[in-house]
Order: sequence, then C-alpha cells, then structure tokens
Amino acid sequence: MTATYVRDVTVFDGRRAREHIGVLFEEGVIRWVGANARPPREARAAREIAGGGRTLTPGLIDCHVHLCFDGEPDFLGEADVSEAFAAIKCAGNARRHLAAGTTTVRDLGGFGAVVCDVARAIDAGRIPGPRVVASARALTITGGHGWNSIAQEADGPDGVRAAVREQMRAGARSIKIVATGGVLTPGVPVDFTAFTPEEIQAAVDEAHTWGVPIAAHAIGRTGIENCVRAGIDSIEHGSQITAEIARKMRDRGTFHVPTINALRGIVDHPEDVPAYAVEKGRQVLGMAQEAFRRAMRAGVRHACGTDAGTPHNPHGGAPQEIIRMVEWGLEPLEAMRAATANAAELLRLDGVGTVEQGKAADLVLWHGDPMDDVGALLKPKLVMKDGEPRD
Repeated sequence: MTATYVRDVTVFDGRRAREHIGVLFEEGVIRWVGANARPPREARAAREIAGGGRTLTPGLIDCHVHLCFDGEPDFLGEADVSEAFAAIKCAGNARRHLAAGTTTVRDLGGFGAVVCDVARAIDAGRIPGPRVVASARALTITGGHGWNSIAQEADGPDGVRAAVREQMRAGARSIKIVATGGVLTPGVPVDFTAFTPEEIQAAVDEAHTWGVPIAAHAIGRTGIENCVRAGIDSIEHGSQITAEIARKMRDRGTFHVPTINALRGIVDHPEDVPAYAVEKGRQVLGMAQEAFRRAMRAGVRHACGTDAGTPHNPHGGAPQEIIRMVEWGLEPLEAMRAATANAAELLRLDGVGTVEQGKAADLVLWHGDPMDDVGALLKPKLVMKDGEPRD
C-alpha cells in the first residue's frame, strides 16, 4: 500500500495544536509526525495531500450513542422493531457518524446483541462505519429507567454481576448501568435512585474484572455519588453533580459525559416529543448546565457523548456536541480533547484519539481551524479511517 503524506497542516494531536506540520501514514498506521520543512525520506515517494494550512485532527470519538435508534420523536415507539430491522438501522446510522468525522463510537444500549454483531461486521469490512465499542444491553433495576427499551432488568448484587457477564458473553466491550431515573421513561422521576450501592459496586467490580469501562446513566445526586464512590469510569448526563461530587470525580479520575444534544433535542421540540419527556427535559436542562460548569471549575475531565438516537438527536452529531460544550463554557481546545484523547482514554483505546507515531490513521482534515472557530467542525473536508478516505 502506497504511503500518504499530508503536507503543511496545523495539527491538533489530541492534546495541543502545532502549525506547519507534516503527517506520514501507511497501511492504516501513522509512521511520522513532524515539521513539514523536514519531512522524512519516505515522504518523497508518498501520495500527497496538500494541507494548505488547514487543520488536521484525530477522528472524533462519540462516547454515548444508540445505533438502533434514528432519533424519531417517539423513542419508545421506535423501540418496537425486530432485531433484524434494528441491525439495518444500525448500519445506516454508523455511516452517518463516519461522514461527520466521527471514527469511533461507544454504543450504550440497544436490542440484544445487535450492536455487538454490527461492530463485528464493521471490523470485518462487510459494512462501512466507525469503530464501535458496544455495550449490548444497558442494565437497570426491575421497572427502572429503560426497562421498556434498551435495558435488561437485574436486581441484587449477584443478579447484577450475572447480567454483566451476560453482556460480555454477547460481545460487549463496555458496560452501562442505569443508576437513576431518566427523561424518556414515563412514571420514573429523573432523580429517582435505582441501584443500591452494593449493586453498583458489583457491576463496577465485574466490568473491571473483564477489563472494560463501565458507564452510569446518572441524573440524580444520590445515584451519581454512589457511582463515583464505587469507581465508575464515567457519569453520563450528571445533571445534579454538586461541587463536592465534582471534586470526588476529579480526584478519582471519573469522566463526565454531559450529552447536551439529547436534552436540546427533547426540550426544543415540544410539538411532537411526548409531553412527559418534554416536561422532564425542561426540569433537567438548567440543572445540567450548572452541573457542567461545576465539573469544569473543579477540573473534572469531560468526554464527548451525544446520546444520539434520542428524539431529534440524529447520528453524526459529535461536532454539534463539541460546539455546545463550548457554548456552556469549555475552551475549544478542551472541548476537542473531550472528543479525542480524553474519549480514547475513557474507552481504554490505546490506538486512537491522538495523532502520533504508531496510532491508527483515523484523521479528519477540516476546512477551518476548530480551535479558532469551533463551527468549522460542521464542515469536514476529508475523513480517513485507517488511512482510507471515508464518506
């Protein structure tokens, strides 16, 4: 395979930005990154992509998606499909992420082992798509949030531990628990505390025994605190993060995945989203913004996650989520880290998330500079996964 040399770009490598850089990659792997004025000998025979001063970044990472769902207004209605039909939807939604510059996603709940199978199909080259870290089904208490859509019910420490093992047997590479109520399940308050501390600890211990990250859907304060104490890897949503909890998250290295897109998709469309969901979304939105800023001030690291598939929240929205994190106060450089190096660390993926020698050539060339104008993320010029252009 012919090597490729990207000439004279500003490179955001996942941590910092540098100007007038060249990047050489071959066989899907980055071979060299350095000053464009002093390229390696191999660059002379390489296929060249003229950067023209544009910005090159790692492929974006979306840590919270639901590939089985398209983002229709009625989330529960959309759950009433066969697994075969859901797999077809997953394939289409995966391509939408890739076209937007997202080369890795984590799915946090679908039907059975559907997303695990889709991930295998992508890895085998049967269908195009980003790398997929699948979680199989989320885990909830009996009658808890998600019981009627994406989650498997499990009760008691032993039951939870067994449920984690079931997801791993299905092919999961991540685990998700539902620690509190949520917006899209009727009859369950958003801040309802679900799993007990003992159940959460069992889930965390079992996931970590298998060497995979574990995420917690957690809106209410008590549920969030229980998860952080148990050693959860990420708090998804986190609308009632307090200053004290934020400090614990910082000290323990717990990531915050705010999923702003999901709330906006619900609250901004009262005309067709079920009324109970709009009401709960409005209840949560202000709290969520305050919690985000508390976490930011405390030094909690953020990771990008859209919750794509929820109402009016289509797949491929990681660029919009980054923009919204900036609107809520995060510096553009930090927001880009959230969608690259931070996200890769959260998902325990050593081969992606940064532009450096030995990493996968998952790269995006942007028309503008996202660190100067974050809106540039809405217009990728070229998306590459494993060094190959993707559309």
